[in-house]
Amino acid sequence: MKGQLVRRLAMGHQAAGIYKSQSHAAYWDGRNQLGEFVASGVYFYTLTAGEFAATRRMLILK
Repeated sequence: MKGQLVRRLAMGHQAAGIYKSQSHAAYWDGRNQLGEFVASGVYFYTLTAGEFAATRRMLILK
């Protein structure tokens, strides 16, 4: 809720489709930019693709 960037995942260009493997899908392992696990709480993520952008929230519980 502080508005701080935790981590940025740059996927580059991906063709349309369904991705099930972690190497191709947008996958976050719960770590920050330094590789440390983040605390439990509510996190917001933004998915951007061209002109499209959607922000949603996610709950991390440990």
